[in-house]
Amino acid sequence: MRIKITKYAIRDLLVSLSSHTVLLAVSVTCVFPLLWMVSSSLKTQQTIFKNMNLWPGIFHWENYVIAWTRGGFGVYFLNSVFYTVTVVGGLIIIASLAAYAFSRLEFRGKRGLYGIFLAAMMIPIPGAFIALYILLVKLNLVNTRLGYILPQINIGLSLAIYILKTFFDEIPTEIEDSAMVDGCSPLGIWWHIALPLAKPAIAVIAIFNALAVWNEYILAMIILQDKVKMPLQRGLMIFQGAHFTEYPLLMAGITLTVIPIVVIYLFMQRYIIEGITAGAVKG
Repeated sequence: MRIKITKYAIRDLLVSLSSHTVLLAVSVTCVFPLLWMVSSSLKTQQTIFKNMNLWPGIFHWENYVIAWTRGGFGVYFLNSVFYTVTVVGGLIIIASLAAYAFSRLEFRGKRGLYGIFLAAMMIPIPGAFIALYILLVKLNLVNTRLGYILPQINIGLSLAIYILKTFFDEIPTEIEDSAMVDGCSPLGIWWHIALPLAKPAIAVIAIFNALAVWNEYILAMIILQDKVKMPLQRGLMIFQGAHFTEYPLLMAGITLTVIPIVVIYLFMQRYIIEGITAGAVKG
């Protein structure tokens, strides 16, 4: 018996070591480019390819000042913050209202309309750009902030409705019945009961869509022409064209675009698994 236990212990140890080795190797390959990017942003044009150490030695913080001022990253950064907050906030409100209606209310054409929302998830986003651009031209929304915000809300709407509806379906109806007895309206139940209980699912939607909006480039390139309206990713490409050979400044600009969303992701990552499992108990 002791020999068998020892064999099992050795096997488990080897499996654990193998899995941790693979995970460590993957982690290094993911983290190293970020560390190199930050390190390069603090070097000079003369030392960026001569000094290959991750520790620059002398930190040139002026690269960030130049990128923020001369490259216009201050305006681009504020634009990205505005677009991200507006899109995510608008998406959560619209999707939660629609999901609650699909989950709790009865109306004509409910299943057909819900099926249309689900079918929209199968349409590739780039395939709709031509029709989207024609629509925005006819609505005079090209090169406007609203024309950039509304399509991004629409892009994430179907999946958000699906996640929230599945979550709302799991909420016991007795809770809502008690609220209705106390005189709470359906809108009040949505606000005071459904939304607070759906925080894990809302966190997942917020994280994924914040990442998508912050990293959006193609839509901004198609719709926006004025620099004062451009988000970070579009502004970064303009900055890259003007400072293509100034690698420290370019790395400083890239770092400015990456750090905020990395911080948000690290802060909220614990909600991802919790929200997905909580909202996907039943299909």
